[in-house]
Amino acid sequence: MKFFVDTADVKEIRELNELGLLDGVTTNPSLILKSGGSIVEVTKEICDIVAGPVSAEVVATEFKQMMAEAEYLAKIADNICIKVPLTLDGLKACKTIRTEMNRMVNVTLCFSPNQALLAAKAGASFISPFVGRLDDISSDGMDVIAEIKQIYDNYDFDTEILVASVRTVNHVKQAALIGADVVTAPPATLRALVSHPLTDKGLAAFLADWAKTGQKIG
Repeated sequence: MKFFVDTADVKEIRELNELGLLDGVTTNPSLILKSGGSIVEVTKEICDIVAGPVSAEVVATEFKQMMAEAEYLAKIADNICIKVPLTLDGLKACKTIRTEMNRMVNVTLCFSPNQALLAAKAGASFISPFVGRLDDISSDGMDVIAEIKQIYDNYDFDTEILVASVRTVNHVKQAALIGADVVTAPPATLRALVSHPLTDKGLAAFLADWAKTGQKIG
């Protein structure tokens, strides 16, 4: 499974990238606003840090303007993945960006298997189902991931399932068990994956015993 971080915080991205476990970054207008910088400057800095895909989102809602924004964003860096909404105009833009610009496309704001099927038909590189937001309305976000996975396997689609709106480490585990290709999560959630009380307890015991030996390594 690939790990993307869902943030526009350059400091956080740099620290996670240095761990060697980060495969990409997803951003959106809300995250860019939170960063306090301009979309071009922030996105360019992120692309300089991370070798993998960096999703940069168009804000237009009509096809023609989406394409203009996609061309603008694509100039920022070679690893830009254009992010478009799951609307009819967004799907049309996805198809055009893939065939005419030969760029990766992340189709976002997916909430149903039918929507995911359309995105795959449009040639999306990634589909981003929002599991946390589905859970918020008393649906089961992971059931949607499982259904999308089955549909994609049925027809051997190349579109990667990018599980978004991840709120907990359990979301990550469930996505991995289902066989999703990617999860994108906030920095705190990715860091929390390493935590377990028995690991902390065991390490403390090892260090205490080692101190009693009075030895050093090296």
